[in-house]
Amino acid sequence: MKNTNILLAGSTGYLGSYLLKVLIEKQNQVIAIARNPNKVEHRNEDYLEVKQAEVTNPETLRDICKGINIVISTVGITRQKDGLTYMDVDYQANMNLLKEAVKSEVQHFVYVSAINGNFHRNLKIFEAKEKFVDALKSSGVAYTIIRPNGFFSDMKDFLRMANSGRVYLFGSGNQKFNPIHGEDLARAIVDMLDENTNEITIGGPDVLSLNDISKLALSALNKPIKIVHMPDFLRRITIWGLRIFTSAKTYGPIEFFLTLMAEDNIAPPFGNRHLSDYYNQEAKNFI
Repeated sequence: MKNTNILLAGSTGYLGSYLLKVLIEKQNQVIAIARNPNKVEHRNEDYLEVKQAEVTNPETLRDICKGINIVISTVGITRQKDGLTYMDVDYQANMNLLKEAVKSEVQHFVYVSAINGNFHRNLKIFEAKEKFVDALKSSGVAYTIIRPNGFFSDMKDFLRMANSGRVYLFGSGNQKFNPIHGEDLARAIVDMLDENTNEITIGGPDVLSLNDISKLALSALNKPIKIVHMPDFLRRITIWGLRIFTSAKTYGPIEFFLTLMAEDNIAPPFGNRHLSDYYNQEAKNFI
């Protein structure tokens, strides 16, 4: 797609920054909204306009979609902070955008959720995301739900464990999934903007087990392969205990990762960036 007026929400985040880069490369007219405009990268006077707004504050979004053809929202949080909950951000902030999109008769709304979110509505993070997905589907606006597998950036936790000399896994470690690099995902999203597809599940080119990922992380840091497998019942007890004795702010991200990593999550592959290369590059930051 080229020369289209696109509003990008979440432009300073991991995926949003790559989307901004690719959209500008494709010569789209982009309005990037950001709470802190100075954090917006890939400045280009010909194709980019930055507007200061807070998606959690609807007053700052008034008429933000005027003249816009497509809205792309990567708005969402993994860890709750600044007093904001998943419902405040993943649901209500996106609802604020959707209301403006409906008012301005936007042609297409693209929302980035996560793989299998529709099957895990019991998790706090997905409860909010899928509530918005339901609202988007019933809004009357043409929509696309993007359901990516884990981001490479999420895989840094394995590097952090590996840096201590051991990686700890629940269960056998044979659970498989194919995480995707942010730029590969951004290119896939931009490529499909011309298509009439309601939902897309997507992952990276390499299907890896948790054992494979652990070995890659340890090898990138030149550590001996030491993987400790803990009984899976400890994972279930951990989730239960956190739900009982801590707030959603604490247990939300932990139950998200522990639940999804307990099962296979294999998405249709896309892209040409590999986790091994990403780890080798990121490992330099641990030296």
